[in-house]
Amino acid sequence: MGARREVLAVVAERYRTAERREKGRILDELTATTGWHRKHAVRALSGKRPEEEAARPRRRKYDVIRDALTALWEASDRVCGKRLVVMIPILLEALERHGRLRLSKSNRALVHSVSAATIDRLLGDVKVAAAGGRRRRTGFHSAIRREVPVHTFNDWNDPLPGFCEVDMVAHGGTSVAGSFNQTLTMVDVATGWTECLPLVTRDGSLVIEAIKRVQSLFPWLLRGVDFDNDSAFMNDVVVPWCRDQKLEVTRSRAYRKNDQAFVEQKNGAVVRRLVGYGRFDGVESAQVLARLYAAARFYVNFFQPSFKLKEKRREGAKVIKRYHEPMTPFHRALAHPKLDKAVKRRLRAQYRTLDPVALLADIRAAQEELGNRIARGGKIAPPPLPLWDATTFARELGKTVEAPEPRGTHRRPKRRYKTRIRMPSKLDPHLALIENWLALEPQLTALAIVGRLAERDPEHFGPKQHSIVQRLLRSLRIKGAQRLIAEPPSPTRNTKEETASAGPVDGPGY
Repeated sequence: MGARREVLAVVAERYRTAERREKGRILDELTATTGWHRKHAVRALSGKRPEEEAARPRRRKYDVIRDALTALWEASDRVCGKRLVVMIPILLEALERHGRLRLSKSNRALVHSVSAATIDRLLGDVKVAAAGGRRRRTGFHSAIRREVPVHTFNDWNDPLPGFCEVDMVAHGGTSVAGSFNQTLTMVDVATGWTECLPLVTRDGSLVIEAIKRVQSLFPWLLRGVDFDNDSAFMNDVVVPWCRDQKLEVTRSRAYRKNDQAFVEQKNGAVVRRLVGYGRFDGVESAQVLARLYAAARFYVNFFQPSFKLKEKRREGAKVIKRYHEPMTPFHRALAHPKLDKAVKRRLRAQYRTLDPVALLADIRAAQEELGNRIARGGKIAPPPLPLWDATTFARELGKTVEAPEPRGTHRRPKRRYKTRIRMPSKLDPHLALIENWLALEPQLTALAIVGRLAERDPEHFGPKQHSIVQRLLRSLRIKGAQRLIAEPPSPTRNTKEETASAGPVDGPGY
């Protein structure tokens, strides 16, 4: 680096006074000697740094669809930008078909052309406002388990629809003592189709009944099941029954959760996201979980895109992964070449009857009841909740992001930090004077206030106090804005008539 600086010092003066053709030759020599990029060499010779160059103001053409994207994000159950950008054509068509959203032609084109990065940028503030173990070692070794062949993640070689990974999610809260509800999750490896069923307790006979129920829910026949090493699966009841049903039975390796990566992904993205980590026990809680999963199965399989691994390779110590474009299980099933056409016709007919907002309203109602059960300790049944109106629910999409997280079962509220004791400030004696100045001149800056204070008390105030005055000025203006918002506006029209005439969610300019 020192040699490069010496060469630059020698060449810079000659470069500034040279003609255009001579400058080109000097640049060629400098880049060949130093190995710099040509543009970097130009900046170094002219004495300009990249940060010193004036940045052009960027045109924000997608800001006009921020409200529409907020409504789509809420209707998608708040997925990430990469999943939402794939979900927009599906969700927008469904919302417009049911009258939930109206867009102009230009705004619709912008919504269809927006990228995942732009979605994350536009919804950054919205997401911020909306946001408010120990491994169990069973030690079970049985003859049934030893005779079931092991199946790893790398053994899935583009299987046909019908081969599923099966796992169980415990809803025991912070304790595994006693009996509590379980969720049986089955995920189709080829398409990602997910079915969840609640179990009152861990039992092999209940697992068989759940698999029978899932067989009636799946659009195609089951071909094989891949279990983990749980004793609820690896027993002399479940495995022989599966073989009698001509189902191929395999299992993962012990303590290798990557062998069941497909179902483990859904355990977090579907079950835990919907239900959370609370404790649920009894038949009544299982019935509420059944209602939740009955609405969620259509929402997840028809309107929730997900990633699927395309390839994975290792380069030294680095593992490089490539993924397919996010797709819903419904669209993966339609695109699969070996799936029967009759099954695809049934799926298309079912898709045309589904309203994602109504499904999301049913999900929220069940989650609200589960949240009440957690608050009551699961011992007292909560009073029956009023039915959610899909139209009223749709009007609130994109307008309630200031509220805390609506899924009361998803995460617990954060504890508030202890309030620190405020230390006395040298501005306290002059606080009333500063407020009077701001009342007369609202546009007054911190520098001007510091100057006036320095004239009155030059021993204690000067340019060094600019930062504390600036903080005080910011806090005073925030308090003034809060008082302005808290004051009720003068009534200009009937509020009830305004509420009754509210229509579907609209974006700006449409």
